[in-house]
Amino acid sequence: MTTVNKRSSGDRPKPATVNESGYIQGPLKWAIAFTASLGAILEVIDTSIVNVALTDIQATLGATVSEVGWVVSGYAIANVVLIPLSAWLGDYFGRKTYFIFSLIGFTISSVLCGLSFNLPMLIAARILQGLCGGGLLAKAQAILFETFPPAEQGLAQAVFGVGVIAGPAIGPTLGGFLVDGLGWRWIFFVNIPFGIIAVAMSLAFLPKNKDKSDTQNQAVDWWGIGFLIVAVGSLQTVLEEGEQDDWFSSGFIITLAILGIVGLGLFIWRELKTAHPAVDLRVLRHRSLAAGSVLSAVVGMGLYGALFAVPIFAQSVLQFTATQTGLLLAPGALASAIGMVLLGKLSSIVDARFLIAIGAVGSSGVMFQLAAITPQSGTDDLFWPLVLRGAFTVFMFLPLSLAVLGPLPKKDVSAGSGFYNLTRQLGGSIGIALLTTLLDRRQTFHRAILLSKLTPYDVETNQRLNLLNGALQNQGMDAATAQQQALALLSQTVNTQAAVLSYADCFRVVGIGFLCSLPLLLFLGKGGAGVKAPVGH
Repeated sequence: MTTVNKRSSGDRPKPATVNESGYIQGPLKWAIAFTASLGAILEVIDTSIVNVALTDIQATLGATVSEVGWVVSGYAIANVVLIPLSAWLGDYFGRKTYFIFSLIGFTISSVLCGLSFNLPMLIAARILQGLCGGGLLAKAQAILFETFPPAEQGLAQAVFGVGVIAGPAIGPTLGGFLVDGLGWRWIFFVNIPFGIIAVAMSLAFLPKNKDKSDTQNQAVDWWGIGFLIVAVGSLQTVLEEGEQDDWFSSGFIITLAILGIVGLGLFIWRELKTAHPAVDLRVLRHRSLAAGSVLSAVVGMGLYGALFAVPIFAQSVLQFTATQTGLLLAPGALASAIGMVLLGKLSSIVDARFLIAIGAVGSSGVMFQLAAITPQSGTDDLFWPLVLRGAFTVFMFLPLSLAVLGPLPKKDVSAGSGFYNLTRQLGGSIGIALLTTLLDRRQTFHRAILLSKLTPYDVETNQRLNLLNGALQNQGMDAATAQQQALALLSQTVNTQAAVLSYADCFRVVGIGFLCSLPLLLFLGKGGAGVKAPVGH
C-alpha cells in the first residue's frame, strides 16, 4: 500500500485511498460497490417488472396486444443500443458524470412513464428509460473492475451479480404486488426513491472524474454511432417483433433484417478503420473476451429465456395471478442472492472454468427436470427446480465475469464490459425470440398429433366423451348442450396438454444449449484463481 506522499509515475501524489496499482482501498471501495450495484439493479429490474403489468396497461390506455408490446420492446431496443457506447460516453463526459447523468435520466423517465396518459407517451418514456439504463449496467461493472484488485474481484462482482441475476426474478415478484395492490403506474414510481438514493450515493462516493480525457479532444465517430444504431436497433426489433409478425412473412421484418445485416457490416468496417472508434472492437483481440462473450450470450439465453417461459406457463396453464407468479419466482431469486455471496470468496481461489462447468451441467439438469411438468404440476413441483436454477446460474454468471474481464488491462475493461454485457442482453433477446417461436410451432405440432388420435372409432375418446356428457347432464343440461360442452372440454384438455408438451420442449432446448456451450471453456482463462493484476493507468 502507498502512503499519502507516495508518487506514481507522474508528478502528482496519489490520494490516501489509492494504492500503487491504482485501486481504491479502505471502506470507500465497498461504498463504491454498493453505489454502482444499486444503479445496475434498477436497470435490470425494470427489464422484467413491466411484463406482469401489460394487461392492465392495455386496458387503461386502450391499446391492442401488439401496440402494448412496444412498452417492452422500446426499452430493450434502446438498452442494447446504448450498452456498447457506454465506454466511449464514460471517457468523453467522465465516468462519474456519465453515471450520475444516467441515474438522473433513468429516474426522470420513470416519473414520465408513471404519468403517461396515452400509449405513445409511455413508449417514448420507456425508450428514454432504456437509453439511460443502458449506461448503468455496463458502467457499473466496469467501475467495480477498476476499483477492486484482482484478489477481491470475486466479492465485488458478487455484490454486482446479486442484482443482475436476481433482478429478472425480483421484477415480476415486485411488479405483481404493485399491480395488484396499487396499480401499474407504481411499477415506475417505485424507482423514484431508489433513484434519488443512488444519485446521492454516487455524488458522495464515486471517485472524481479523471483529468481531461484524450477522447474529449478527438472527433466524435458519428458514422460509427449511426451504423451501430441502425444495426443493433434493427436486429433487436426483429427479435422483439419477429414472432408477432410471423417472421419473414412480413415485409417489415425482412426490411429490418436487411438493414441490420448491412448496418452491422458497415459498423464493423468503420470501427476497425477509424483511429478513434465509438466502440472499440479491437478489445476482441483478447481471447477470453471473444470466447466469453459467446458464452455470455448462451447464459443470457438460459437466464432470460427460462425466466420468460416459467411465468407464462404459470399464468397461462396453471392460471396463477401476477402475485402468485411473482411468489413462485421469489425463492429462486433468493437462492441466487445467497449463492452469489457464498461464491464470491470461492471464485477467487477456484478455477473459474471448473465453476462454470458445474453451473452449465447443473442448469442443464434443472431444465430437463422442468421438462417433466404436467398439467397437474403446481408450486410444490416447481419450487426446488426453480431454486436450483437460481443457484446454478450463479456458478455461470460470477466466474464467467471474472474469467472474461479479469485478464483485461484496466484500459480495456470499460470497453470489454460494454461488449460483454451487450452479448448477454442480446443473448436474452435471442433466447426469448427463439423460445416464443418454438412454443408456438411445437404447440401446433403437438395439438395436431393429439387430435389425430381422437377419432370416433377410438374407445378411450368415446369413453371420455360419455363420462363428460353424463356429468354435464347430471348438472341439468339437456343432451344437445351437454354434447357440445363435452366436446369443448375435450378440446380444452387437448390444448392444455399440447401447451405443456411445448413448454417441456423449450426447457429441453435450453438444457441442450447449456451443454453445447461447454467446449467454449477451453478458450477462457482461470479467472479469479489465476488472473494477474492488470496494468494500472
